[in-house]
Amino acid sequence: MRIKTLTVSEINNYIKKILDNDFILNNLSVRGEISNLKYHSSGHIYFSLKDDNSKINCIMFKSKIYDLDFVLKEGMAVIISGRAAVYTANGTFQLYCNTIQQEGLGELHIRFERLKEKLSREGYFDAEIKKNLPKNPERIGVVTSETGAAICDIINVIRRRNNKVDIVLYPALVQGEGAYKTVIDGIKYFNNKKSVDIIIIGRGGGALEELWNFNEEELAKAIYNSKLPIVSAVGHEVDFTISDFVADFRAATPSQAAEIVVPLEDELYREINEYENKLNFIIDNKLSNERRRIQNLEKVLSLNSPSSKIVNAYLEIDNLKDKIEKIMAFKIKSNKQKIFSLNNMLNAHNPINILKRGYAIIEDENDKLIKSKDFFDEKKKIKIYMEDGYVVGNFIPVERGGNYHGKEGKL
Repeated sequence: MRIKTLTVSEINNYIKKILDNDFILNNLSVRGEISNLKYHSSGHIYFSLKDDNSKINCIMFKSKIYDLDFVLKEGMAVIISGRAAVYTANGTFQLYCNTIQQEGLGELHIRFERLKEKLSREGYFDAEIKKNLPKNPERIGVVTSETGAAICDIINVIRRRNNKVDIVLYPALVQGEGAYKTVIDGIKYFNNKKSVDIIIIGRGGGALEELWNFNEEELAKAIYNSKLPIVSAVGHEVDFTISDFVADFRAATPSQAAEIVVPLEDELYREINEYENKLNFIIDNKLSNERRRIQNLEKVLSLNSPSSKIVNAYLEIDNLKDKIEKIMAFKIKSNKQKIFSLNNMLNAHNPINILKRGYAIIEDENDKLIKSKDFFDEKKKIKIYMEDGYVVGNFIPVERGGNYHGKEGKL
């Protein structure tokens, strides 16, 4: 018997019909570990349920989520009740979840939490040891797959923001057993070369097991020991790895890492202009203050200038000179008057002047002045001084009388 040729839609619909009519597949209870979890903006939840050997895609519609009393997390062990079916639009086999019960944490999630707790105790996550990101990096080192979407996103964002920044790629494996070792090699390479200002490590999103290389302790220690600042950009916004906690900065995606590390060129020019304006303002303000200070100093100097003091001293000297001259003139005039008075007095008592008035001076032979008539009790030798000279001779008293009062005659 020949079977007719079917279309893709007919095959998918046939498979769907078989699954829909299977009692077991319509009343499933499946145990597994959640991975590749995504809360969609529509309100639906998409994830994978896996065990050690296999995985299956799952969806829980928004209408069923209201009965969910906990938040789903990567690595969480759960028991799902629901049905298996095919999404005929793309032939995807998946589980449609009615209820989800938490059974416990999966093995990878337990390992993740243990390592996170251990490194936290040892200080690997401490904020005070985080290195500051360079404000205007010139060269950026990127450690990621050379064929992945992450490097393309990083390059596109950096070129759009600032075309003058150099990008240096160290190609590394980001998935598969031991891939983390190539990431460590990239970090060591840039630290030894010292040819970049900052390092970005990362990859695109994925399930917990796909991102596990970024949860390895050796990689965490390499990030911690790096002398260059490191930005971790692993997975999507909901994905967290040990590398994110150890790194100096965590970016939700590789694109965001590029935005964080590289400032917009226009913003740099604007910032430079702002600094220039601030600098000009500071310089102008400083110059104005210095000009005012110099002017004040000039005023102080002018008031306390030696030349000003000298001029004032000259004026004071002139004033003193005038006072001295006035005092000296007064003294001279006063002394002249005294001298004139004394001269008049001297002239009045000058013997010569007395002699000029007709008086005479009589001295004995010993040149002693004779003042009394009693001297002439007998013949005496005397000397008589007159206006025009003197005579010497013997005097014989004839008569003696009383006091003479200025008139000729005898008493």
